[in-house]
Amino acid sequence: MKKKLALLLVLAMTMLAFAACGGGAGPDEETPAEENPPATGAVKTGMAVITTADKSAEAGDKNGVAQATSTIVALTLDDSGKIANCAIDLVQSKIEFSKEGKIVTPLDTIFVGKQELGTEYGMKGASGIGKEWNEQATAFANYVIGKTVDEVKGIAVSDGYAAEEDLKSSVTIHITDFIEGIEKAAANAQDLGASADDKLGIGVVTNIAKSKDAAADSDGVAQAYSYYTVTTFNADGVITSCIIDSSQTDVKFSKEGKITSDINGPFKTKNELGDDYGMRKASSIGKEWNEQAFAFAQYVTGKSIDEVKGIAISDGYAADEDLKASVTVHITDFITILEKAFNAKK
Repeated sequence: MKKKLALLLVLAMTMLAFAACGGGAGPDEETPAEENPPATGAVKTGMAVITTADKSAEAGDKNGVAQATSTIVALTLDDSGKIANCAIDLVQSKIEFSKEGKIVTPLDTIFVGKQELGTEYGMKGASGIGKEWNEQATAFANYVIGKTVDEVKGIAVSDGYAAEEDLKSSVTIHITDFIEGIEKAAANAQDLGASADDKLGIGVVTNIAKSKDAAADSDGVAQAYSYYTVTTFNADGVITSCIIDSSQTDVKFSKEGKITSDINGPFKTKNELGDDYGMRKASSIGKEWNEQAFAFAQYVTGKSIDEVKGIAISDGYAADEDLKASVTVHITDFITILEKAFNAKK
């Protein structure tokens, strides 16, 4: 009996010693946490548009060109300030005009984002890493997921390009505007109903229909009129949050084809302009453009893309009485960009 008790005591002491040395997974043992665990719960939705026109050129031996480049950044932020999802796009509009002050580019020309262009943009052949623009922009957007804005701002940059080796392997295009856009979108982010596991999409389209020739007593105008949306969709394809914005980037020129406006900006969107856009007084419902765009975004939240496409329209305007009470601006392009956002969601 004494021998059995002694043997049991030795076994008990051996097990205690084994546990103390880390040989077992005790209840107090810590499991390493994930570096960037996926976000959960409600998230804020943010959008930024950064537009430049400084690459525009006057007419001479060649036609002049008004070039408007708008970088669009979309993101969702969790309650800890980390990026839950991110998408990036860019639309580049080139409107040619002659040395006689005439618009050369057909006025029915439509410009779409580089994400939609895909391989048609044609960067892959010239890329040192064999990647198209949309692939690189998406790689950067994925790279910042799980990071805070301060961490994104801390990304090493040299002459506008990524300086970090792991990022350079997938992104060799300029990233300065990407970083600026992320900071701006995060600052604008709002609680609009999105969840961390929702898909995020950007929709963008630009027309130049309001461009006009120069005359003896007035400058010509090359106008890139862009519409943008950042929209989130749940697993059933229903819109959970939506932001709509627009910009009119004007480059003016004389009847000799000389640029007469400041091409260095700044160029603000209609949401940024707010009351300065000046629609309220002319509006039959007394609403500014940004207020009406917000009202439309709220109206489509909770709808599927098919339901959005089914909204009644008459000559580009809402025909539904409930919608007309808060939105009297054209909505055709709103619906177009929402469909594009749905098709581009990630």
